[in-house]
Amino acid sequence: MPELSHRRRLLVLAICCMSLLIVSLDNTVLNVALPAMERDLHASTSGLQWTIDAYTLVLAMLLMLAGSTADRTGRRRVFMTGLVVFSAGSLLCSLAPNLDLLIVARTVQAVGGSMLNPVAMSIITNTFTDPRERARAIGVWGAVVGISMAAGPLVGGLLVESVGWRSIFWLNLPVGLAALLLTLRFVPESRAPRGRRPDPVGQLLVIALFGSLTYAIIEAPEAGAAVSGPFAAVALAALLGLLWYEPRRDEPLVDLRFFRSAPFSGATVIAISAFAALGGFLFLSTLYLQNVRGLDALHAGLWMLPMAVPTFLCAPLSGRLVGSRGPRLPLLVAGCAMTLSAVMFAVFDAETSDATLFLGYALFGVGFGFVNAPITNTAVSGMPRSQAGVAAAVASTSRQLGQTLGVAVVGAVLAAGVSASAYRETFVSAAVPGWWVLTGCGLAVLVLGAVTTGPWARRTAERTARRLEAREVREAAGVSA
Repeated sequence: MPELSHRRRLLVLAICCMSLLIVSLDNTVLNVALPAMERDLHASTSGLQWTIDAYTLVLAMLLMLAGSTADRTGRRRVFMTGLVVFSAGSLLCSLAPNLDLLIVARTVQAVGGSMLNPVAMSIITNTFTDPRERARAIGVWGAVVGISMAAGPLVGGLLVESVGWRSIFWLNLPVGLAALLLTLRFVPESRAPRGRRPDPVGQLLVIALFGSLTYAIIEAPEAGAAVSGPFAAVALAALLGLLWYEPRRDEPLVDLRFFRSAPFSGATVIAISAFAALGGFLFLSTLYLQNVRGLDALHAGLWMLPMAVPTFLCAPLSGRLVGSRGPRLPLLVAGCAMTLSAVMFAVFDAETSDATLFLGYALFGVGFGFVNAPITNTAVSGMPRSQAGVAAAVASTSRQLGQTLGVAVVGAVLAAGVSASAYRETFVSAAVPGWWVLTGCGLAVLVLGAVTTGPWARRTAERTARRLEAREVREAAGVSA
């Protein structure tokens, strides 16, 4: 990628953030619309889970493929393709006549979305080469998630109440078109010096692992072990297959050498934990506010502001802290805040009081605002720039897998405990095990944030980077010869 002026770099950052905005906005808007979709499409709890997880699951399956493809064939080209497919999928979602076709359209959206966030992060990484400047750029990137969390519930609630839930998908069309035209005009093409070859076997194993695991979790409460058990066995077999097959390839889809770096491994598990907490938190909160408290979509969206505003304010602060002091402090703050928030709901029934509900939402917003920048920065900063797309894709995959599992596990726990005949009376008690799951996620962020950011962890990252770079040099020399 050619050296760009400061103004041009900021413009590239803004264009990349537009892609994150439509992907993030889509999720937050959809959560507010769930009760309206439940009534209109006669959906069960598992059906609502699939409207979210069909999207996040397909994203998780394809992100690493999209990242390596972009490194090989051109990041701008893949990014623009993603914008077109995502916008087309959004249009199909707005036209879906039933739940099954809506889920299919959500998968089309996800195919496009898989080409956006990791590729955009790779573009940012190769545009902002100075570590401090990159950390600040990633902080801005994280603030966009806060914007989507603040604007999504409000805009979504207003649209659901005034036009209907289908209109929430229209939001993506003008933003996607604008991002497409701006990318064509201002974002230069870039690719890795030596592209990675496709890995179809690894890709199939990833699809089998993620798909089977999610299906087993979501369907377990209704279908039982007789149906979910075989899918769990397929997931286990796929995991063992990945661990056996991928290290034997010269250019694997999932480069297990990355995980020799303790910060990278920590960032991966932290991403899964943090986004599992986010997925479960939004799922429980939306159903509680509208189905138990009886709020309409707009007022439920207003109740999300105590969570969204701190996320928006803390994300850029987290980016600056990562740039100046490293990732440890933001991760410790994130872990403490997310854990305390979940404990308030699990132990003290924070839903029963407006004051405690407000405080619980605000604490979660602070925690989630601090967690995103250190995850992304740690995932890409220790890797060779030629592998930025793959490293960013692993981090993005971890996020989507976490959100998928959060909705699946918390939704399954809720479905097992809530009574259809006395929904409002049993919801709060049925949600308590789900809040304990989210407490565990917060503790994982806290503990791993402390363990994987110290001197020992940094030494493992340096050794891993040297080995990766040395191998790249050897492979390049072999190709030249």
